[in-house]
Amino acid sequence: MRSQASTPLPPLALTQGDPAGIGPELALSAWLRRDVDALPAFACLADLDHLGRLARRLALDVPLIASDWDQASGHFPDALPVIPLDGALAVEPGRPDPATAPGTIQSITRAVAAVRAGQAAAVVTNPIAKSVLYAAGFAHPGHTEFLAHLAADGGPVPLPVMMLWCDELAVVPVTIHIPLRRVPDLLTTELIVETARIVTDGLRRSFGIDAPRLALSGLNPHAGEGGALGHEDDAVVRPAIAALRAEGIDASGPYPADTMFHARARAGYDCALAMYHDQALIPIKTIAFDEGVNVTLGLPFIRTSPDHGTAFDIAGQGIARPDSLIAALRLAARMAALHRRIPA
Repeated sequence: MRSQASTPLPPLALTQGDPAGIGPELALSAWLRRDVDALPAFACLADLDHLGRLARRLALDVPLIASDWDQASGHFPDALPVIPLDGALAVEPGRPDPATAPGTIQSITRAVAAVRAGQAAAVVTNPIAKSVLYAAGFAHPGHTEFLAHLAADGGPVPLPVMMLWCDELAVVPVTIHIPLRRVPDLLTTELIVETARIVTDGLRRSFGIDAPRLALSGLNPHAGEGGALGHEDDAVVRPAIAALRAEGIDASGPYPADTMFHARARAGYDCALAMYHDQALIPIKTIAFDEGVNVTLGLPFIRTSPDHGTAFDIAGQGIARPDSLIAALRLAARMAALHRRIPA
């Protein structure tokens, strides 16, 4: 009998994202680079006719085939397998339309269902535009929160943790999409500890790091400079580090954020935890603007995504680079393979 580890992975489930954005053309471009980049098999949950029109518009020689999950990997070498969505799309690149929101949501929902049923190995999401979904009545703050809602399946909603990853850096913002003035009020010792636990588990299971080293930034300049520049680092961050170390987690800091991300500093940790959004995203987008990957930890399935938005301004022009999507596909397959060897 063949072991689970030797059984080929199922295909990855790639969502369409906002169909007026660059996601669909990135899927076409990534398939064209399947050999040179040694891409894992993936199937795109999308409208087949919309993808066909887009391929013709961009003069991309991408054969498309309607598929189911069982056949997708077999089709992949010769054609891009498409898991068709219900209903046709009438949308032009660069012209977002709330009428497309049901298809966008269906693509995400069905991708998650396929992974949870074992038909797909991981969810890879193309970018969505929250404003378009909001106009259609979408009730969740964003993409990640919707995935957490789907993961809950009627039970407690897990805390999803956003990690930005490239070969040179992994970084997590403890607080994410909130106004800067609210960060000190929402940043708590408990939130830092819970986030760090999820990161530690994710690095073990999904990245094969047995004893992850976490470096935590301070909130204030110079990590508060002994209270002269703010008390949050001593009152909130240091107690979190102490609690984590008491649990056996290799956490250190708080470090001044402006000295954490040069090459010599990065060699001392496996993941940096930053206290707010820009502390985390500025360094990784400086280091790997085109190749960064957004990874969601804390969900019962693997989810990666390109680290960019819908780029409506360049959609349909054939100039969008698929590098970040390619990195997201490759990382999702790597994580899925590790999950087989390191069960929960």
